[in-house]
Amino acid sequence: YSNLIGAFGANVSAILFTYFGIVSYLFIPILVLTAVYIYQNKNPINQRTKSENVLGSIGIIIFVLSSASLIQLFPSIQQLPEGVGAGGIIGDSVFTATADYLDISGSIVLFIILLLASISLSLHISWVMIVDKSGSLILSILSRALGIIQMTPTFLNQFLSKIKFKRKEKPVESARAIHQRRIEKAKQRPKTKIEPKVQAIETSKRSEEAKQVKLFDTAESGQLPELSLLDDAPDKVSGYSEDTLQAMSKLLEIKLADFNIAAEVISVKPGPVVTRFEIQPAAGVKVSQISNLSKDLARALSTVSVRVVEVIPGKPYVGIEIPNEQREVITLGEIIKSKDYEEIGSTMAIALGKDISGNPVVADLAKMPHLLIAGTTGSGKSVGINAMILSLLYKSTPKDVKLILIDPKMLELSVYDGIPNLFTEVVTDMKKAAAALKWCVAEMDKRYRLMSHLGVRNLAGYNKKINDSIRDKQPIPDPLWKSTEQLSDEPKHLEPLPNIVIVIDELADLMLVVGKAVEELIARLAQKARASGIHMIIATQRPSVDVITGLIKANIPSRIAFQVSAKVDSRTILDQMGAESLLGNGDMLYLPSGTSIPMRVHGAFVSDQEVHRIVNDLKKSGKPEYNEAITTEPAQGGDEGSLETDSAEDDPLYDQAVKVVTETDRASISYVQRRLKIGYNRAARIVETMEATGVIAKKEGSNNYEVIAASAPDE
Repeated sequence: YSNLIGAFGANVSAILFTYFGIVSYLFIPILVLTAVYIYQNKNPINQRTKSENVLGSIGIIIFVLSSASLIQLFPSIQQLPEGVGAGGIIGDSVFTATADYLDISGSIVLFIILLLASISLSLHISWVMIVDKSGSLILSILSRALGIIQMTPTFLNQFLSKIKFKRKEKPVESARAIHQRRIEKAKQRPKTKIEPKVQAIETSKRSEEAKQVKLFDTAESGQLPELSLLDDAPDKVSGYSEDTLQAMSKLLEIKLADFNIAAEVISVKPGPVVTRFEIQPAAGVKVSQISNLSKDLARALSTVSVRVVEVIPGKPYVGIEIPNEQREVITLGEIIKSKDYEEIGSTMAIALGKDISGNPVVADLAKMPHLLIAGTTGSGKSVGINAMILSLLYKSTPKDVKLILIDPKMLELSVYDGIPNLFTEVVTDMKKAAAALKWCVAEMDKRYRLMSHLGVRNLAGYNKKINDSIRDKQPIPDPLWKSTEQLSDEPKHLEPLPNIVIVIDELADLMLVVGKAVEELIARLAQKARASGIHMIIATQRPSVDVITGLIKANIPSRIAFQVSAKVDSRTILDQMGAESLLGNGDMLYLPSGTSIPMRVHGAFVSDQEVHRIVNDLKKSGKPEYNEAITTEPAQGGDEGSLETDSAEDDPLYDQAVKVVTETDRASISYVQRRLKIGYNRAARIVETMEATGVIAKKEGSNNYEVIAASAPDE
C-alpha cells in the first residue's frame, strides 16, 4: 500500500478495509463528529447525561455494523484485499449469519431499520419530526403548484382578452375575490396603535391614611363616613391581548369594506367595559353612512351592540365602541378613594364612574348646577342615584349640604331616613312633595333678598361674609326680621347657610299626581336657584316629552342618559341618538353643561349592603334636625305662597294688578296670573281682594267679573 501517513497509515488502512470494507471511509467523519460532541459536552449548558452518552456509543456501533452488512450486497472494489467483500469480514459475517434466519430480503429490512435507529441514537434526532416537516414542505410546494396551475387559465384569459379586445373597463371580480383582496390589503397595512389600558387608579391621601391604624380619634371624627365602609375593587379581569386587538382592527376594516366603506383603524383604546376603535374614513365617506350601519356591524362582529361616535373632540376620527367579552365591575369605593375625587375641591362632588379608558369621572354639582337623569328599568338609574347621594355624603357635612329626598316609589330613597344630612323626612306623599318644592322656591327668594342686602352675588360669598363677621365678633343682624312676626324684640343674627340638594327619584309620578304646577316650580328653581345654593337631581324612567318638557330641558343643560328602549327617548333626553345602544347596568352617556358632545361613562356600582352600612354610620354620628315647614302648606318663605298674607292688599303686586285690570277692562284669575306671571293661588287671592274692595264685581248669572273702578289717570 502507498499511504500519505506512511507505513503506519498503510497498516491501519489495510486492517480497516479488511474488517469493515467500504465503511472504512466513514470512520474519519465519525471521529470528527465524536470530537465535536466531546467538546460540546464540556459546556454545562449542553452537557448530556451518562445514559445519553451510552446510547450514543451504542448507536455508533450499530451504525457501523448495519452499514457494513448492507454494503456487503454491493460488488467489491479494487482497494479491498482479494477475497474480501464490500462490507469486509465483519459485514460478510453479520449478513451471512442474519440471512440464515431471515433470508436476504428480511435481512435488508432489518439492517435498514437498525441503520435509521442508530442514526437517531447517535445524533439525537427524531425521524417523526423530520417526516412531519418534510411532509409540510411537500404539501406547501404542492399547494402552491396547484394554485399556479389553477390560476393559469385565468391569467391566460386576461392576457388574451387584452390582446384581442383591448377592453378599457376592468374585469368584473367575483364577491369572493373582492373579499379576499380586501383581506390581503388589510393584512398589508402597518400595525394599529394600541393605547395602554389604565391598570390602577391613583388613590387619595385620605384613602392611604384610612389604611393606617388609628391610635386616637381626630377632631373631625364622625363628621364624614369611613372609607372602610365601602367595598374594595374586585380583581381586574384580563382584557384583550395586543394580538387580539390587532386582529379585531383588521376584521373591522374588512367588515366596513364589505359595506363599501373604505376606512382605516388608526388607534385602539381598550377600557374596562368597551374598546374604542378610532377609524379614519376615506375621502368622501360620510359619517352618517357608518352610523346607519351600527346594527349591521354588531351582527357582522357577533356582538351585542356597536355604538358609533360621530365626533371625537380634538381628533379627525370616527369612534366605534365594541363591548368587551368580560366586563369589569366598577365600585363606588374605587372612585371615592381616588385622587381625582379628593382633589376636586368642592363639597358638591358626585362620583359618576369611569370613562372608556378607565379614568375616574367626578363631576361638580355646583357647576352643573342641576342634573336630569333618564333610563329604562334595569339600566342602573337607581344605583347611579345612590352613588351620587353617597358621594355627596362622603364629601360634605350636614353644615355644608342638606338633602331633600322625594321618593314617589317609596322604595329607593327611604333607606336614608334618619341621617343628619336630611332637611326633612324622605318625602313619599306627592302633595307634600309639591309643598317642598314651593318651600324651596320661597327659600331661594329669601336667600336672594339676603344676598342683595349684603351685597354678595352667590352663596359662597354670603357664607364667607357671615363667617368673617362671626370671626370678628361683629355678627350681622337679619335684615328681613320683622318685630310683628317674631316673639323676641331683638333681630337674630345671620348664620351660614348650607347648600340644598333636591333629589327626585321619579318625575313622571310626581307630575301625574300634582300636575303642571310641579313643572313651573322646577323651571323656576332651575332658572334662578344656582347662585342661592339650591341644586336638583331629577330622574325618570319615562323620558317622554310630556314628562321632560321643553321648559325643564331648556333650564337643565347637564343630563345623563342610561340605556333607553328607543331612539326617540334618546333624542328627548340628549337631543341626539346613542343611548339606545348602551349596554345597561350603569352604562351611561353624560352630557355636561356647555357642550353638545356626550361622554360615555361606566357607572359606579354600590350594593345595598354598602348603603346600609354608611347610613347606619351616619345615624350614629348625629340626629337630623328636620324643618317641618318644608312639607307644610302654605309654604313658608319669600315666594308667591309666602306673600299670601291675611290681606292681599299688602301684596307688593296688588297695585300693579289693579292697574292692569282697570286699564284693560278685563278681570279674571287666569288673566291676572298670566299678566303678572304668578301662581294661581296668589292670583285668586288678589282677585278676591279686588272684589271685596269694589274694584271688580261678578256679573249676574255668571262667574265672570266686571271692572267697576276707573283706571287711574297718567301722571
